[in-house]
Amino acid sequence: MWRHSSENVGVSNIRYFSRHKGEVNCCAFSPDCQILLTCCDDGRLYLWNANSAKHLATVRGHSGPVKSCVFSSDGELFASASHDRTVRIWSRSSTECTHILTGHSGSVETVSFSPDGQWLVSGGWDNRALIWRVQSGEMLEDLRGHTAAVQSSAFSSDSQFVATGSWDRTVRVWKLHGEKEVVTLQGHLGNVACVCFSVSGMLASGSWDGTVRVWLPTRHACLFVLGGCERVWVRSLAFSKDGLVLASTAEGDMVRIWDVTTGVCLKRLQGHKDSAYGCVFTPEGKLLTSGSEQLDVQEDEENNTEERSERWGSLHTGLDSKDDSLQRV
Repeated sequence: MWRHSSENVGVSNIRYFSRHKGEVNCCAFSPDCQILLTCCDDGRLYLWNANSAKHLATVRGHSGPVKSCVFSSDGELFASASHDRTVRIWSRSSTECTHILTGHSGSVETVSFSPDGQWLVSGGWDNRALIWRVQSGEMLEDLRGHTAAVQSSAFSSDSQFVATGSWDRTVRVWKLHGEKEVVTLQGHLGNVACVCFSVSGMLASGSWDGTVRVWLPTRHACLFVLGGCERVWVRSLAFSKDGLVLASTAEGDMVRIWDVTTGVCLKRLQGHKDSAYGCVFTPEGKLLTSGSEQLDVQEDEENNTEERSERWGSLHTGLDSKDDSLQRV
């Protein structure tokens, strides 16, 4: 019998990745789900064993807060974007920097690999999105059109389109090959902080206006407006592997799970003690991780990991199943 992918989503056996010295801005799983990559306002990236939460390496090189991080589709590389105006490409095996990409004139807020592994997109405070060739580090395209900072980016699953979200309150979808078609999606009333594609081609965008919008970009159509009753900043979005479920984080301590076929909030996951920032599903879709700004767990508490996990495991019960804050358009 087919079961909806949200049925097994719950909070249990939480592990803390606790060496960060500042706010955790982004997290990403390697394709084999063995490594968790996180980046932080302390200017560093961290590599962890995703199963045991063991700290594997601290990666240094940026001279400012690291705002975004991502693995390549084959897991051999990871990339980072920083307030120091650079993008860096790193080798996973050696943690050495292979390319330093310079071209932005302001803080770089977002970086994304294309699924085919050939391209990288970055965007930042200079209102631009830049397309880079991964192998050589060469800049290929300068995508202009936004009138304010580009804070988020994502490639479609076929690597043919890239979406960018901006502080100008719009989402732009750029075609990378052939004619330079640009789709501008309008409707948000605040800065667009995050965007992501599903495998079926739907696009989700989250905004400081407190809403998540689900689009069919090829039709210029908005399917759902999710949330909006609470004036909180939506920080991060992630589609499940099958594209049926969307996770969102916002200011406050909850991660929300949405059914994108109906627009209903299926569950609210509580576990953070402070605002939830980044969220991402593991590539095989079995786990969801989220990061926050909480700094209450000390490095020398390794012996208490089991106790903490048991304490938080009780949060699996009492999850809300629906939310009234749906607008359908």
